Amino acid sequence: MVQTPEGETVDESSELLGEATNNVAEYRALLLGLSRALAMGASDVEIIGDSELIARQVSGVYKVKHEAMRALHGQTHEALSQFERWSIRTVPRERNARADALVNAALDSAVATGAARA
Repeated sequence: MVQTPEGETVDESSELLGEATNNVAEYRALLLGLSRALAMGASDVEIIGDSELIARQVSGVYKVKHEAMRALHGQTHEALSQFERWSIRTVPRERNARADALVNAALDSAVATGAARA
């Protein structure tokens, strides 16, 4: 989801990943949001999410130890380098309800079309 500084939603998107861990899905969502913001011409971005792990890895507080996560972390920093300024912070999950709704809609769509497997 991409919002203006005033909180107006200007873009929402989701994509099916197949089987993935929550952390991989969080990175992929971050990369999708950054891509959409760049496509819309944003020069500054404030990333707000509910994953403390991702926020601390992206900001450099935590090291990225998992191989698959290292690649996504690198892609994230490559995308972030295209912005003049960026910041990242976390909010409690209950304050991130719209993002959760997008995830649930994508999962429901996958189940309805038979794309997801139990």
